[in-house]
Amino acid sequence: MLTIRMRGAEELVDLFRARGLRITPQRQEIFRVLAGNDAHPTAEAVWAAVRREQPGISLKTVYETLHELVELGEIQRVNLEPGASRFDPNVSAHHHLVCRTCGRMADVDFAAGESPRLRAPDDKGYAIEEAEIIYWGRCPECVAAASGPAGNAKRTRGGRPHPGGAG
Repeated sequence: MLTIRMRGAEELVDLFRARGLRITPQRQEIFRVLAGNDAHPTAEAVWAAVRREQPGISLKTVYETLHELVELGEIQRVNLEPGASRFDPNVSAHHHLVCRTCGRMADVDFAAGESPRLRAPDDKGYAIEEAEIIYWGRCPECVAAASGPAGNAKRTRGGRPHPGGAG
């Protein structure tokens, strides 16, 4: 089982201060929402959660803070499709499972040791910085719903989930 390695909210406050980045109540709430969050939320889902405590926060502030956290290596951006980023506080090496029906996303450990998991046989001259593996399928709940008496699980266009799901 994977362990989420993101720092706690207070540690992120200390890190931002040490880097000379502003600490605001809005940013502190973003840190609290993300700490230990395994739902891989979109920026919009983080914004909705933060607005419960900080109703005046802008979506721009959420995006800027998420970007800074990515730049600091505290969270990772997972790009499912163009314009459909999700944010993962688990920055340890792992892959992702995504349900095609409901959009739920889960971390999955590597099947092999600690060496690089994916190598391009011909890098075409690119300086490869990272590789992502995303397994697409259906989560247990959606499989059960589809095999139930009604068998009428929601389908999505193109077999991919709606990008706004927060897990």
